[in-house]
Amino acid sequence: MSLLAKAEQPDSSGRIQHITPESAGWRYVGFDAYLLKKGQTLNLESGDKELCLVLIAGLASVKTSQAEFPHIGQRMSPFERTPPWSVYVPHGDKVELFAKSDLELAVCSAPSQGNLPARLIAPEDVGVEQRGKGHNKRLVHNILPDDKPADSLLVVEVYTNEGDTSSYPSHKHDQENAENETYLEETYYHRFNPEQGFAMQRVYTDDRSLDVCMAPYNRDVVTVPRGYHPMATIAGYDNYYLNVMAGPVRLWKFTWEKDHAWVNSDNYPRTK
Repeated sequence: MSLLAKAEQPDSSGRIQHITPESAGWRYVGFDAYLLKKGQTLNLESGDKELCLVLIAGLASVKTSQAEFPHIGQRMSPFERTPPWSVYVPHGDKVELFAKSDLELAVCSAPSQGNLPARLIAPEDVGVEQRGKGHNKRLVHNILPDDKPADSLLVVEVYTNEGDTSSYPSHKHDQENAENETYLEETYYHRFNPEQGFAMQRVYTDDRSLDVCMAPYNRDVVTVPRGYHPMATIAGYDNYYLNVMAGPVRLWKFTWEKDHAWVNSDNYPRTK
């Protein structure tokens, strides 16, 4: 089974990515990406899942069974590096989205049995932080972190400059019922500036029973069922990725790979 899902040409609904628990061989995370034309309408049903609709680029109006969020969106490219507009949709709901401009939309999904209401996640609701140092720096937008209401979903977007690494030092979150780690499946939706760029991403376990290297291009998705999952950019191309995580416990607890944890220490960057 491939861990790399290549972007498709838009279908009649504008969808270019369709990751389900069944197609990924796991239990929780679903991910869809759409490229909608101005004036196009998209209808969705959440069923037994909660959704987080992230406006990656463009403007829209969103209506659910109980709420309306007209005229949302601001950035026309993710590389403007401003936090996005998003909408949380509970299970058992219906969504009508109208694209008020050309629109790049992510639909993140995971199982839900709660009773949270639909809500708008505005840019000012998104936590912004800088992580790392040296050539391991990135800008993080916490759209739906574990301290904000949801049943399963965790959603975050990350910017990594050309030539830098991210999701590094290598870490994993694939153990259930562990004291210092939670089981979280994860997807990476990649974008590049300029668009012809690519990155290198590796997914591997301690025993190397899983050890895969991939070169995701623009709008490709990398799935991480288990193991470590570092990402490295290529000179000339800045990277953006949208992460979706979910598991039986809605908490992000992870373990560093021991060999590389020193990159977090005061010994990095090394003096020459």
